[in-house]
Amino acid sequence: MSATATTGAAGRLAALGRAELTLLVRNRTALFMALLMPVAMVWAVRSSVARLELARTGLSVAAASMTGGIGVVLIFVVYANLVPAYVARREELVLKRLRAGEPGDLEILAGTALPSAAVALGQCAVLIAAGALLLDLSAPRRPEILVAGMLLGTVMLAALAAASAAVTRTVESAQITVLPLMAVSFGGSGLFVPLELLPDGAADVLRLLPLTPVVELVRYGWLGGAGADAGAVLRAVGCAVVWAGLAVFAVRRWFRWEPRR
Repeated sequence: MSATATTGAAGRLAALGRAELTLLVRNRTALFMALLMPVAMVWAVRSSVARLELARTGLSVAAASMTGGIGVVLIFVVYANLVPAYVARREELVLKRLRAGEPGDLEILAGTALPSAAVALGQCAVLIAAGALLLDLSAPRRPEILVAGMLLGTVMLAALAAASAAVTRTVESAQITVLPLMAVSFGGSGLFVPLELLPDGAADVLRLLPLTPVVELVRYGWLGGAGADAGAVLRAVGCAVVWAGLAVFAVRRWFRWEPRR
């Protein structure tokens, strides 16, 4: 019976994911945000990093820009794309109708997130391959840490997107709702400016931001180095898990399944 239930849940999740992928392909704005905007932002990261004095960080321009670029891809493709998607499905009564059927709440939210998550992870894989093949970066030294960072970041940002959707009334206002997290992530999570260039006190505070541990895990996994010891990895994983847990709590407590009036 448990095997049948598992197969049924997987089938429902796949069906929801296929339906959401169809909607993503038809929505030109969402498709642009998912495919082209991250590419432009990665070049923006590279241009910003190229003007910094990176000698004392131990990072090259290519290493800093490509690892920061993975964070940019995750926050654009997963978070910024999913907030309006959740709001649109709620306002169109899609979530309400799905909830009246067989899928559970987690299946509905995860199915909506699947296409964005797959696109984001695919783009991250392309960045890693491009860095290794075209920019003379090494292959990932600790691929398990790199993969863990990307997966944790995807789950955390999907949960934060659902939490943000809970306080977003319309699809149009989602463009405003996503700005706070994106702004603090761009400014303080090491995407454009490595934290090693900041005073120690400021860097310690900024390491508590949601996206910072993800960026750190990506760098530890790809580049290795002296800072990638077990303690640093566990701190980053712990911080990301805490943020994911807080986001899940917020979703369970405040997520709205019916249109906001």
